[in-house]
Amino acid sequence: MKNLLILFIALGGLTASAQTKIAAKDAAKHLNQTVSICDKIYSSKLIENTGMVLLDMGDRHPNQYLTVVIKGEDKAKFHANAEEYYKGRDVCVTGKLIDYKGKPEIIVSSPDDLKLNLSDNIVKPKQKVN
Repeated sequence: MKNLLILFIALGGLTASAQTKIAAKDAAKHLNQTVSICDKIYSSKLIENTGMVLLDMGDRHPNQYLTVVIKGEDKAKFHANAEEYYKGRDVCVTGKLIDYKGKPEIIVSSPDDLKLNLSDNIVKPKQKVN
């Protein structure tokens, strides 16, 4: 019985730490929750005076479903040109959804929170033209 109780507690802990996976279009329905979202980055912007990078997920600005924010002080942890590197690529982001001026956003501070979705970013060999 004691072993069963330990197993139950261990499994409960794993469930509590798991992230909820949602579609980018549903981000606004999950504010103040920690989630994982995989979708394409359609547009991006570097804010010169702060070094902040904004990545628009699910559609181009201003119709994006979600903005992924890399603050200037964290930018060095990411790819050197993050604003260009992620644009047009499928990524998965994990973090807490917050509201910024009526739009959902996730602020990431580590590359572990923003990863390429490798299944959708496979480099295909060029076809020969005859």
